[in-house]
Amino acid sequence: MASMLTIQPGQLTLAQLQDIHAGGVALSLDAAARAAIRASAAVVQRAAQGREPVYGVNTGFGKLANQRISESELDTLQLNLIRSHSVGVGEPLPPAVVRLMLALKAASLARGHSGVREEVVDALIAVHNAGLVPYVPSQGSVGASGDLAPLSHMTLALLGEGDMLVDGHRRPAGPLLREAGIAPLKLAAKEGLALINGTQTSTALALHALLRFEPVLEAALVVGALTVDAARGSDGPFDPRIHALRGQPGQIDVAQYYRALLAGSEIRRSHLQGDDRVQDPYCLRCQPQVVGACLDQLRHAALVLLREANAVTDNPLVFAGDEVAMVSGGNFHAEPVALAADAMAVAIAEVGAIAERRIAMLIDAGVSRLPPFLAQDAGLNSGFMIAHVTAASLASENKSLAHPASVDSLPTSANQEDHVSMATFAARRLGAMIDNTAHILGIELLAAAQGVEFLRPLRSSAPLEQVHALLRTHCPPMMSDRYIAPDIELATALVHDGSLARILRTLEDKPALWIPA
Repeated sequence: MASMLTIQPGQLTLAQLQDIHAGGVALSLDAAARAAIRASAAVVQRAAQGREPVYGVNTGFGKLANQRISESELDTLQLNLIRSHSVGVGEPLPPAVVRLMLALKAASLARGHSGVREEVVDALIAVHNAGLVPYVPSQGSVGASGDLAPLSHMTLALLGEGDMLVDGHRRPAGPLLREAGIAPLKLAAKEGLALINGTQTSTALALHALLRFEPVLEAALVVGALTVDAARGSDGPFDPRIHALRGQPGQIDVAQYYRALLAGSEIRRSHLQGDDRVQDPYCLRCQPQVVGACLDQLRHAALVLLREANAVTDNPLVFAGDEVAMVSGGNFHAEPVALAADAMAVAIAEVGAIAERRIAMLIDAGVSRLPPFLAQDAGLNSGFMIAHVTAASLASENKSLAHPASVDSLPTSANQEDHVSMATFAARRLGAMIDNTAHILGIELLAAAQGVEFLRPLRSSAPLEQVHALLRTHCPPMMSDRYIAPDIELATALVHDGSLARILRTLEDKPALWIPA
């Protein structure tokens, strides 16, 4: 039975969003929110019956805002808006993203500043709780004026006219709503606009990426530490005094993780005396500085996205009880999401970039002092030579994908909407970058474990030996060349699925990662 999560508008936590993203929770609306929803809807109903033009209530949209709509056609106006704006293309958004869209839109409308009836919020929650997933094409939004096309497809499914995604297949929404006992939503004044004007798609996509990348980042710390030992690197660069002098919190926390991961390593103790290397390559000793800076960017992005998840982002906004009760603005502009997603893109790319450099260091016998390309009989065997080439190709691809989406803007709606955020693409492209970085880390995991094999019988620290043993249950050492692509996929699965992250989380006195309360 699903656990119940009560939406308190404006007070969603990242942990709650993580639960919604993962599925298995049912939503309910805090009863205290309903009075504000009703008061807001009453303002819109009065405007709909009045003579003054009010954008989105009795006028056209965008460049057509100067077109007055008669009272008898106001409901049709909203229905036509949804139909005409359902123009998305491409593959459907994943169910986890659509679940977040439904929840975020419900939470936003429930704050009582959008002028919709309670029935609209209840319909969003009912569809979510029935396990129905509106079919939402992934392409077609520029991130202002809101995520119009994807949110229109979501809304069209609620109306019974669109489609649902069922086991990867597209099916008409109407029959599925009836099977679930949900009446198709009928729109009143402003409700169509309120449903599609907002940043819920771009925000959901960015949250999806943030939550997917968390175990990958944790895996990067584990794999990076294993590489330090495989290369017989020093733990001196992780001395807390170094990082305290700089004061960057992410750097301080990452160094603490590395100290905990490497504590007690026999490999480290074996070369404390007589090692003529003065300093390790940057890819080893600068991991706290690089990955820590990435962690700080991700923490900031998490806070921005949490604010946006709790925001009211449609237009015009309703302020019940005020003399000027409906005010047009621009909260639908997703620039905060776009900039956060761009920062995430750079961080994701950099985690992969320094991992690729660590692989290059391991296979270079002149630096690592391990056999060339980690091959026992180099020449006859090529070892990890071309596995590194794959990692290099993925790191390079991420560099292109990391180009900021937010600096691009194409005017739309006959130049009425003349600056847009491109937030939806900014967030959507993060998925491919995360997969690339996870594959790089999977290759590094194989290479670092191979390096440790050449140092036996010495053993690494207890947590890193646990990592090594976990990998070996799936992938044996590669002492002669063999078909290695399946091993890369198995190692990458350990990066993606949280297996390495769980080992990291067992460490004592570990700092929190980036999920704020």
